[in-house]
Amino acid sequence: MSEAALENSIFISDKAKEKVNQLMSDAGIAEDSSYFLRVGVVGGGCSGLSYKLDFDNESKPMDQVFEDNGVKIVTDLKSFLYLVNTTLDFSDGLNGKGFYFSNPNASRTCGCGESFAV
Repeated sequence: MSEAALENSIFISDKAKEKVNQLMSDAGIAEDSSYFLRVGVVGGGCSGLSYKLDFDNESKPMDQVFEDNGVKIVTDLKSFLYLVNTTLDFSDGLNGKGFYFSNPNASRTCGCGESFAV
């Protein structure tokens, strides 16, 4: 893969991939290739913007589609402007916080890691 192809994308860690696959299996949609992970940004949270994660099987006209680490990731164009080059990760340690985003575009994040500002 060229270096240019690695830029301007959304990435997923191995740990997050494992959890996504487990959740899809638990929901009974793991074998249905029409489903993907939808990520987005919505207004709200203590820092102004919050992340949104869900499984979806309906694409919209302005969706941006990526595949990383074997996971199809889809976001709307507006959210992508905030999420470019972000990595979705997962923590399950004693102080684990579940899914979290390592977002190089965020100028600040809240203590819980669920909201951010640019």
